[in-house]
Amino acid sequence: MRRILVVGVTGAGKSTLARALSARTGVPYHEMDALYFDGPGWSVDPDFAERVRGLAAEPGWIIDSLGHPEVRDLLWARADTVIWLDYPRRVVMPRVLRRSLRRSATREPLFGGNRETWSDWLSREHPAWWSWSQHIPRRREIQRRTTDPRFAPLDTVRLRGPRAAREWLSAVRAG
Repeated sequence: MRRILVVGVTGAGKSTLARALSARTGVPYHEMDALYFDGPGWSVDPDFAERVRGLAAEPGWIIDSLGHPEVRDLLWARADTVIWLDYPRRVVMPRVLRRSLRRSATREPLFGGNRETWSDWLSREHPAWWSWSQHIPRRREIQRRTTDPRFAPLDTVRLRGPRAAREWLSAVRAG
């Protein structure tokens, strides 16, 4: 377990688990949104795909994402392990709502110096809307990929709730 994708719907806790796994194993963690967004207005890093290709070539990494379309197949082909946070909406939605409320209220700086605003809540791109609307399609996409023969060598760990994730993480040997 050296090249790890932590996947799931927005708000499942991918970044939190990926950070904890990195701390436990010593495998470097890379936050996908920090790689993708590089400046104000949620601008996309023009070198994003090239940067991810460089990271994917490294011997060890943890990335908290299914992968943006332009790098998805590359990441899945290079990964050796997929940790799937397959949580129900009743778990994910309170998490994403609390996180977005906190970020909007505190004006917490995010990727590329961007911030969630109250007006963002009206957009279909807002994390709460996105998580709700993408829950089923994202789950289907991950299921399809975990059974795709191209990715058969991957070790897939499917965790169906936060307790299962905590138990799994506590069983991971420290690096």
